Amino acid sequence: MPEPATITPELIASLNEASLADLARRLEEDDYPTPFAALNDWHLLRAVAIHRPELARPYVHLVDQEPFDEE
Repeated sequence: MPEPATITPELIASLNEASLADLARRLEEDDYPTPFAALNDWHLLRAVAIHRPELARPYVHLVDQEPFDEE
């Protein structure tokens, strides 16, 4: 099983509307061989929503925005 891509500023910067739309489609369709693959895409979408919110805005419904207490 391949290792998940590390989420880096370069990876986030390399995404465009088409690649993010493909990622969102996979998340919406739950089109994954394993739950871990879905989780990797979810983490990437969340990082994009934080660092490039204008790109992720159409898909914000796929990101859990509930506040939580880490303590």
